Amino acid sequence: MNSVPILAPAEAYALWAADYPAHAHNPVMQAEERAMLALLPANLHGLSILDAGCGSGRYMRHAIARCAAQVLGVDLSDAMLARATETLGHAAHVGLMQGSLDALPLTNDVADLTLCGLTIGHLEHLEPALGELCRVTKLGGTILCSDVHPTGHALGWLRDFKAGGRRYAARHTPHLYSHWHAACARLGLAIERVVEPMLDPADIPDGARFDASALHVPVALVFRLRRIGGASPAGLP
Repeated sequence: MNSVPILAPAEAYALWAADYPAHAHNPVMQAEERAMLALLPANLHGLSILDAGCGSGRYMRHAIARCAAQVLGVDLSDAMLARATETLGHAAHVGLMQGSLDALPLTNDVADLTLCGLTIGHLEHLEPALGELCRVTKLGGTILCSDVHPTGHALGWLRDFKAGGRRYAARHTPHLYSHWHAACARLGLAIERVVEPMLDPADIPDGARFDASALHVPVALVFRLRRIGGASPAGLP
């Protein structure tokens, strides 16, 4: 049996982008999105929202629908940003930029609320990325951040996809809750809520082949954080 090639995120999403929809398109993403949206205020009127690791724009769509005054998206992949442009159009209050999660191309304190969905695990080190999310979020502002649950990595799950008839996976590093707790304490981020969503069996297509153990473990780790302290321009305390 051939092993699945594990690609660096930029390489993976360059291949994946053409077929990557702007909505939650598998049961894990659907479980994660329900948890994230439950923590996202229903009315974002007057607020500036940043989606760090915006991909094809799925959370930007929700921010726009909830009447955010400004919606910014940053992603490492030019191909995914092109998909986001197709999704979102060219509204004056929407902006897209290329950049890495651990070196966001933004000044300090630009967002009232920052979103980061299923992206931070693509980086090997958690704290520099969290530091950047802290830096660009206003003091007192909220960060909603999710990642694939480290349990999945322990069970051998991959962030896999098909392109050109072949199966690939994007590199992913598991970050344990203890890592989040320690990094947030150093950066001045208060952990207000932690959600560990489970799969909904109703989301699993008939006849789908999947690890049955996935129905009995959490599939995502979702945090609501609040910036209560400062961060240096480098994103470190």
